[in-house]
Amino acid sequence: MTTTHPTYRIGPLPADVLAEVRRTGHDVAGQPVERTTAEGGEPLRCCLRDAAPGEPLLLFGYAPPLAAGPYREVGPIFAHDADCPGPDRTDRYPSGWRGRPQVLRAYDRRGRIHGGRLHDGTDPEAVVADLFADPAVCRLHSRNVVHGCFMFTVERTTG
Repeated sequence: MTTTHPTYRIGPLPADVLAEVRRTGHDVAGQPVERTTAEGGEPLRCCLRDAAPGEPLLLFGYAPPLAAGPYREVGPIFAHDADCPGPDRTDRYPSGWRGRPQVLRAYDRRGRIHGGRLHDGTDPEAVVADLFADPAVCRLHSRNVVHGCFMFTVERTTG
């Protein structure tokens, strides 16, 4: 018997959302964005890497993709203030964030939390596969351990 592992897609901040924030200067809640210069190390949700010192950034509130309801949250995120090429790949865990402890929060089709796991970043694929072994889980959100803010989505594509 052959075992198939679910495949997934890593979802950065959607380009159309970021374009609207740049265009209007306001986040989803209508709050003004903060323009700032990177000190270095700020996690960028547009290209899924850490900022280099001196890069122009936006800091604003973002609601990660979930159905409207009590589990939908708005939290602060960083992104480039100008266009960027996005992440190198979306079929693998962000290479620049390996080794970084994260929480993977699992969600079902209704947008309800359905478990999760803290991982140290050394083998995130094993944690993703373990969480997706539950057929009720359709999406994961990666969260910063210290601040709790959204990093990226992991969407099941098969399995």
